[in-house]
Amino acid sequence: MNADLKGKKVLVIGTGLSGVGSVRLLSQVGALPVMLEENTKVTKEDIINKLHEEDRDSTEIIIGEISDEVLDSIALTVPSPAVPLDSPTVMRIKAKEIPIWSEIELAYNFSKGKMVAITGTNGKTTTTTLVGEIMKAHFESVYVVGNIGVSFAESALEMTEDTVTVGEISSFQLEAVDNFHANVSAILNITPDHLNRHHTMECYASMKENITNKETKDDTCVLNYDNEYTRDFGNRCPAKVVFFSTKEKLQDGFYLEGDQIIMSTAGNPMTIMNIHDMNLVGLCNVENVMAAIAMSLAMGVPLSTILAVIRDFKAVEHRIEFVATKRGVDYYNDSKGTNPDAAIQGIRAMSKPTILIGGGYDKGSEYDEWLENFGDTVKLLVLIGQTKEKIAECAKKHGFTNYVFKDSFEEALEFCTESAKSGDAVLLSPACASWDMFPNYETRGKKFKEYVNKITE
Repeated sequence: MNADLKGKKVLVIGTGLSGVGSVRLLSQVGALPVMLEENTKVTKEDIINKLHEEDRDSTEIIIGEISDEVLDSIALTVPSPAVPLDSPTVMRIKAKEIPIWSEIELAYNFSKGKMVAITGTNGKTTTTTLVGEIMKAHFESVYVVGNIGVSFAESALEMTEDTVTVGEISSFQLEAVDNFHANVSAILNITPDHLNRHHTMECYASMKENITNKETKDDTCVLNYDNEYTRDFGNRCPAKVVFFSTKEKLQDGFYLEGDQIIMSTAGNPMTIMNIHDMNLVGLCNVENVMAAIAMSLAMGVPLSTILAVIRDFKAVEHRIEFVATKRGVDYYNDSKGTNPDAAIQGIRAMSKPTILIGGGYDKGSEYDEWLENFGDTVKLLVLIGQTKEKIAECAKKHGFTNYVFKDSFEEALEFCTESAKSGDAVLLSPACASWDMFPNYETRGKKFKEYVNKITE
C-alpha cells in the first residue's frame, strides 16, 4: 500500500501528537517534512522539543503564515485533525491542487495487516479500548491507535501482515481519506456534535460514513439500529451490515432482552451474556459491549475469548468512571461527556439522587434533550464555564430551576461536597468541551479525581 514520498516535500500542519507522528513516518520513508505552526505564540524551540531526536535536523519548521513560494514546492499536505479543511491556509492549498491526506490516510498507506476502525459521536474510546484488549487476547501483534491518544503514523512502519490495528477514528480524521480501508468498521451512533466545524448534521454524518470508504461486501460494518442516522446508513452501506439494539428484537444481529445480550442469526436467538457480569455501568456501555462483540466475531475471535475479556474489563478513565465513596456519597468522573448526548448516558447510568456538574466551552450544542433526561435523577445542577447562562436559560424553559452558578471548578467541587447528603451521587458530566478552563477533558477529569480523593471522611 506504500506511496512513494522519497525526496518529496510534505507539509504537516499542526505540531500536536498527530503532527509529530506524521513527521516521524515521513522522515523514515525519506520524505522532507515541513512543519507549519500557525500559532505565532509558539517558538521554534517548543516545536523542536516535541519532535523525536532523529527528526529534529531534517524537519523544516515554519511559524505563522506559509509563503506561496514554499507552498509551490509541496507535494502533499497532512493537516492535523484540529485543522479545519475550510481554514484559509487549507483553502490556499486546495487552490494549488496539492493533495491533502489526513494522518490516518498517511499512516494507512504505509501500514500492513488488518484494520478495525471505530467511529461515532459517543462511546468510541470505551469500545476501541475494549476491542483492543479482545484483539490482544487472540492475536500476537496488535496496535491501538488514533483519537485515543496514540499516533497511527508513528506505529505504521512497525506493522506486519499479521498485525491487527484497532483505530479510534474521529470525524476530523475522516475528512481527507482515500485509500483508507477497514476490514471491520463500526459507527456507534451519530448525534449533533462539532457543528461549529462541520456546520450541518448532513456533513457531519457523511464524514462518519467515510469510515466505510473502501469497504466491500467482504468487509463488515457494525451499526446502531436504535440511531436514526446509522439505521438509515445501513441501507446504503457498502459492507456487510451487523446491527445492534437495546430497544428492538432483531432477526439478525445483537439485542438486549431484559438483562441478557442476545445474538440472533436468521431469527434464531442465542443468549450470550448477562449484563451484570460486566463491570461497566449504563445502557451506553451495553451498546459498546454489543458493538465490540460483533466486531470481534467478524475478526474471527472465539466467543469464549471475547466474553472472558469483557468480564474483566474496567471502565475507561473519564467515562462514567467510579472514583470513590466519601461520607456516603458516590463520586463519578464522566469528564469525557463533552456533548449533551454523551452526558445523557452519564445521567442514565446514575441510580441515586445526583448532583450534576455541567457547563464549559460552547461548541454550539443545544441542551434541551439533556435537560429532559434529568427526570427524578438530577436534584441539583452546578453550572460552570462559558455555557452556564445558556444552559440556565434552557433549564428554566424546561421547568428546572434548582441550579447554581460557580465561577471556578474548585468552587463548584466544594459546593457539591457541602450540598451532598449520604446516599447521593456527585457526577461530573459537563455536556460541554473543557477548553474554556482546561487544555482537555483529561485534565478536567484528573482535577476532579484529585479533589475527591482528598475529601476526608
